[in-house]
Amino acid sequence: MNTLFSGVQSNNILGSIINNFRASGPADWVDIIIIAVMVYLLMGMIRKTQAGQVAKGALVLVVILTLSEIFNLRTVRFVLNSLLQIGFLALVVLFQPELRRALEQMGRTEQWISQIIHQRGKMDEGVRGRWQAAILAICDAAEQLSDTRTGALIVLERGTNLSEIIRTGTPLHADVNSEMLGTIFYEGTPLHDGAVVIRDGELVAAGCVLPLSNNLQIGKDMGTRHRAALGMSENSDAICVVVSEETGIISMTREGVLMRRLDRQKLYSMLETELIPKEESPAQKNTLLPWRKKNETD
Repeated sequence: MNTLFSGVQSNNILGSIINNFRASGPADWVDIIIIAVMVYLLMGMIRKTQAGQVAKGALVLVVILTLSEIFNLRTVRFVLNSLLQIGFLALVVLFQPELRRALEQMGRTEQWISQIIHQRGKMDEGVRGRWQAAILAICDAAEQLSDTRTGALIVLERGTNLSEIIRTGTPLHADVNSEMLGTIFYEGTPLHDGAVVIRDGELVAAGCVLPLSNNLQIGKDMGTRHRAALGMSENSDAICVVVSEETGIISMTREGVLMRRLDRQKLYSMLETELIPKEESPAQKNTLLPWRKKNETD
């Protein structure tokens, strides 16, 4: 009798699902697609962190709850429902770093707007010149520090404001040159263990403390500097240059990705691409949208 009842109940659930699909309209499908994309992006963001393991455990609980509904396991359903009542608050606490990172990425409206109106190639000439000189100095310093196996960590600010990170260090406000960087990271100096932050091509602070990454796939041959560089790039759009104290290997992090074994020329090319927008050629400047042409002729 119980088996027959369970079969009838399963058929009712299946029939209800089918009827819901038949009654769904375009708005419902858009709604489903948006939720699916959000879940996909969230899982992609946390799959390499400790929160990813928690997410798998939460998924197991959801599956068990679904089975308890289908097979009418009242005790299991009662216990899981009681746990899920505080589940939302628990998820906010557990996924706090990932949620903060996602909100920061959503909040970078300046970058979105600049891409939409094609203003990415515009940069103040003074700032452009400082960045060009700074990149050359960083590459020279990285090569020299690599040869002597002197550890270094350099953070290059882009769209995300790093004032909170800068306040953890010692203000400098100096020009970027290889001698200055070599002196800061020379073993035994007070600031050699921290990070240097460069803003608009100017060295603004040294000895700064960075957030550490929770990435579980970081190799054992990489120490605190690499973990700090990854953590900084995960929590902002900053570029980080790392020189390993043990191996002398030059690395760069961007958007939570670590690129290792860079030589001077490769590092220079990558930094120039990331930090200095390409100037519009005369042909591109003359290629205007119709509304822009009309406004200029008015």
